[in-house]
Amino acid sequence: MEKKNIDWSSLGFGYIKTDKRFVANFKNGAWEEGVLTEDSNVVISECAGVLQYAQTCFEGLKAYTTEDGKIVCFRPDLNASRMADSCKRLQMPVFPEDKFVEAVVETVKANAAYVPPFGSGATLYIRPYMFGSNPVIGVKPADEYQFRIFCTPVGPYFKGGAKPITIRVCDYDRAAPHGTGHIKAGLNYAMSLYQIVDAHEQGYAENMYLDAATRTKVEETGGANFIFITKDGTFVTPKSDSILPSITRRSLMIVAEKYLGMKVEHREVYFDEVKDFAEAGLCGTAAVISPVGKIVDHGKEILIPSGMEEMGPWTKKLYDTLTGIQMGKIEAPEGWIKEIM
Repeated sequence: MEKKNIDWSSLGFGYIKTDKRFVANFKNGAWEEGVLTEDSNVVISECAGVLQYAQTCFEGLKAYTTEDGKIVCFRPDLNASRMADSCKRLQMPVFPEDKFVEAVVETVKANAAYVPPFGSGATLYIRPYMFGSNPVIGVKPADEYQFRIFCTPVGPYFKGGAKPITIRVCDYDRAAPHGTGHIKAGLNYAMSLYQIVDAHEQGYAENMYLDAATRTKVEETGGANFIFITKDGTFVTPKSDSILPSITRRSLMIVAEKYLGMKVEHREVYFDEVKDFAEAGLCGTAAVISPVGKIVDHGKEILIPSGMEEMGPWTKKLYDTLTGIQMGKIEAPEGWIKEIM
C-alpha cells in the first residue's frame, strides 16, 4: 500500500479530508448496516434535532503505525462503551459497541494510505459522532439519527516537545452536579468555548474548573482530565461524577501502578492540595499528557516544583511508557491494542 504524498513532519492538529468515511442511519427503530462513502457532506433538515436541541455526542481516538509496521488502534472498545453511555444520557439509540469497533476498523482500513509512518510523530485521528437527523420542533428526542466516522492525519500536538503550560482557575462552572459532565456531549464543549477563548486572550493555555457545588475541589479542564504527582511519587487523579472518564487517564492509572510501581489514588482532590504536588498535567487523546508548570488563582501564582522547562520526571516516565505501548515499543496489557492491518 502506497502512502499519500504528505509531508508528515509538517502536519498540524487540523482537518484534512481523507478518501472514505463510515455512515449508518437509524430509522424505524433500527440501525442500518452502514456503508463507506466518499461523500463528506452531511445533508439534514433545517429543523433537525441536532440543530434545534443539540442532540449530539462524539468520540476521539487514534490509529498508529507501530515499530513493526502494523496499523493499530488503542482501546477502541472503551470509546464504544463511553459513546453508549453518552447516547443513553441524551436519549439517543446506542450504536452497538461491537459494530462501533468494526466501523472504526473499516474506516481506518479504507484510509490506510493516510496513516502516518512510524517515527513521524504523526497519527491518524478518528472521530466517531452521532446526531439527531429528522425534523424536531417540540422539545423531545429525535426519531432518526446518523452515526458517522471520519478520520484525518494529524501531527504531534506539541511540535518540538511538550513544554509545561500555564493555566488559570476559572470563575465559570464546566458542569453541574448530576448534569452531563460525565459524557462526551457536544453541548459540554460549546459551553466551554467562551471560557477557553477568554483564557487564551488573557495568556493562559487552559482553564482549571472547580466543582460547581462547593468550588473547593479540582475537576478537569474543558477537554482533559488532571493528573498530579505527590512529592513521594504517588499518582493522584480527581474523582467526580461530573468528570469525563478519560480513556487516557484510566490507562495512565494502570501504567503508573503496573509498569512504574507507583501508588495510585483516584479520589476527590481539594484545590488547597494543589500547591503541595510535585508535578501536574492534563491528559487526553490529542496530547497524551500536557505538563502544567503554573496555575494562577485570581492573580496568585502556584508554581509546580517540576518547573516551566520540561515535564517532571514521573510525568515523563508515564508519557514515554504509554506512548511506547501505543506505538508497539512496549508490550501492552491484554486487549489494549486492536490490530487493524
